[in-house]
Amino acid sequence: MANPLMKAIVRSRLQLTSSDTAEKQSMAILKTYLQLAQGLDENNGSLPIRVAPMAGLDDDMRGWSFFMLLRHNTIVNHEITATVRRLVNGDPTPTKKFDLKKDVMPSEDAGIEQIALFKSSVLSHFKTVRSLGNLKDTGTANHPRFGPLDALMWNAMFPFHLKLHLKQAQLIRAAV
Repeated sequence: MANPLMKAIVRSRLQLTSSDTAEKQSMAILKTYLQLAQGLDENNGSLPIRVAPMAGLDDDMRGWSFFMLLRHNTIVNHEITATVRRLVNGDPTPTKKFDLKKDVMPSEDAGIEQIALFKSSVLSHFKTVRSLGNLKDTGTANHPRFGPLDALMWNAMFPFHLKLHLKQAQLIRAAV
């Protein structure tokens, strides 16, 4: 993120978001995604739609289908969950580096099954977080745009990321 002020604002927001707030925000956002998914079938949910440029959305993410977007969110959800778990447990950093540009990209054949997989990834994240206990005072893991984040901040990143792509999901849904 090139703008230091925006980076500082986002980091402050992540620091101030409690686990309860992150869960409530995520559940509300999940509900919206599921409402948008209603009525989609294999054909219209798989139709790639090019959206206008928007903040936080790289150019190579602008031509996804609704199901591809859900797949992307599911991948990121699992990665955030694993990071929170690792930080709380004090586990070492994985030797395989997560490639932000490659490892989060969905395949074009993402289908209707992505609705259930996405929902499961959100519910599973908060079940895991509730089982971990205190997310404060952990080590940190580096976010490529926002720098080092502790487990609490990574947990707050969960709804932040979902909301970032919600406008995209709404535009895709409106186009199909």
